[in-house]
Amino acid sequence: MSAPIEFRKYLITGASGYVGGRLVKALVDEGCDIRILVRDRNKVKGQPWASAVEISEGSAQNRADLDAALKGVHTAYYLLHSINLGPNFHEIEAQMARDFAQAAEAAGVAQIVYLGGIANDVNISKHLASRARTGTELASTSVPVMELRAGIIIGSGSASFEMLRHLTHRLPIMTTPKWVMNRTHPIAIRDILYYLKNAAVLKQPVGRTFDIGGPEVLTYADMMQKFAKLSGLKKRLIIKIPVLTPGLSSLWIGLVTPVPTALARPLVGSLISEVVADPAKSIDAVIAPPPEGLTDVATAINLALSKIIDHHVETRWSDATSPTAPWQKAQGDPEWAGETVLRDRREVVTDIRAEKIWRQIEGIGGEHGWFGSDFLWWARGVLDRFVGGVGLRRGRRDPDYLRVGESLDFWRVEALEQGHRLKLYAEMVLPGKAWLEFVVSQENGKTRIVQEASFNPRGLGGQLYWYATAPFHFFVFPTMLRNIVKKAAKGA
Repeated sequence: MSAPIEFRKYLITGASGYVGGRLVKALVDEGCDIRILVRDRNKVKGQPWASAVEISEGSAQNRADLDAALKGVHTAYYLLHSINLGPNFHEIEAQMARDFAQAAEAAGVAQIVYLGGIANDVNISKHLASRARTGTELASTSVPVMELRAGIIIGSGSASFEMLRHLTHRLPIMTTPKWVMNRTHPIAIRDILYYLKNAAVLKQPVGRTFDIGGPEVLTYADMMQKFAKLSGLKKRLIIKIPVLTPGLSSLWIGLVTPVPTALARPLVGSLISEVVADPAKSIDAVIAPPPEGLTDVATAINLALSKIIDHHVETRWSDATSPTAPWQKAQGDPEWAGETVLRDRREVVTDIRAEKIWRQIEGIGGEHGWFGSDFLWWARGVLDRFVGGVGLRRGRRDPDYLRVGESLDFWRVEALEQGHRLKLYAEMVLPGKAWLEFVVSQENGKTRIVQEASFNPRGLGGQLYWYATAPFHFFVFPTMLRNIVKKAAKGA
């Protein structure tokens, strides 16, 4: 990327998402003047770039918030997605794009950059059709729109990569739908960021659609075999059967991989058509390929795996939440509204230093487990997957450190005060809202640990649920607190 152009301000939407979070970091590292639009600033305050950007808090569905966010902006990145907003997501996406374009025109924005999906096949999914329509709506005003269309993104933490990785690892023999033989045009996340970064320094605005892909076109089955070889696994036996529809495939992927069925459905839907870049839509004349060349699939997979092994995953697919996600609704204490809150509160005082205790608390979940009764946690996760929830398979981004807004198994980090307080909000399917909170304090040379599970029931069903699971609480929660102290003592 060339040196940033002076006096240009850049707005990035979707900064809490997979691509958006990495783009913010990349442009901040280049010295660009960045503003981000997020619904809740707390979701990004744990990011290493949080203090280096201007944060505009608001919704992309609110015109006043858009006007404030776009004021004085030269280039606006549109990285918003609404696939989890129900069956009418395509209408919601179209309206959001239309509103954004009109607000950008009113604000005098010079360039919109949009990352969409390759949609050249006649037989395209509802998801890809919506992505293409979003580009059309963004281009409905006088503001030039540079639309970059990509296929499968290979990178640590991307939903497509996680789907590929877990399918290949867990299933040496696979009965698969015929779409695994459709051609795809994968691209490495580093190349996506290369094109997005260079779009920031174009001398003149560009209003065109470009297809971007890596150097190889191959089938999804080819990618699985390539992944298996690079991971040191035996060649996978793939048996194609015609009865697995995209809907059934999504349910199957939801059970086998960390990607929930709701997100797997549009990903699978995109694979029913051939997603291959059109040479006539090449971007080379506007942004030349990287000097070292585009990243091949084997290198992209190796880079992603090394990031996972080294615990250096910057962003994950699960970082993003939809505007109607439970976590977004959870802010604030329900008691303020006079709502019922049921609690299970435990505390212990110990001689072990607070930092030793905190190290265990911040490392909870994922591969470390839940400090005892792991079978019960596992069973609750399986139940959650069967009723359409996220289950435990999302794991953690990092085994030891957390940041606000990120997912942790079937929880999300709602509040984090380093060394003192961790509050998790439950994203499992529940008849109400649930939190799990830990508070560590130093008092008279002793360390006090308070562990509290709280539940805001929804109607009679919610209250019945709490009392039905209460016997498990008497076993799970004391065991958890006791084992946190015990493990901290061993570490000490």
